[in-house]
Amino acid sequence: MKLAKVIGTVVATKKSEKLQNLKILMIQPLDESMRPVGGAIAAVDVVQAGPGEVVYYTLPREAPFSLPDPNSPVDAAITGIVDQVNLEDKGIVGKKRIFVKNR
Repeated sequence: MKLAKVIGTVVATKKSEKLQNLKILMIQPLDESMRPVGGAIAAVDVVQAGPGEVVYYTLPREAPFSLPDPNSPVDAAITGIVDQVNLEDKGIVGKKRIFVKNR
């Protein structure tokens, strides 16, 4: 799973029968620091996410399995709404001892 921010919606007057009654949103992928990375992606929304929300999504191999019909033609699916992200980075403990040459 990867994180993204919902940045828009897609309006489709015609779409696959397997996608009827499913909302398609535009999402902007985010890196581990919650900064935009790469281009926007159209993703089927199965959790009723809204504009500006941070979500997690799956890509081609797993995406169809979150839909009512696992044979649906999708490349990305929003599978959850993120409430909070906690990051902890202590770096390398004792790195001076590891990288200092013995003289």
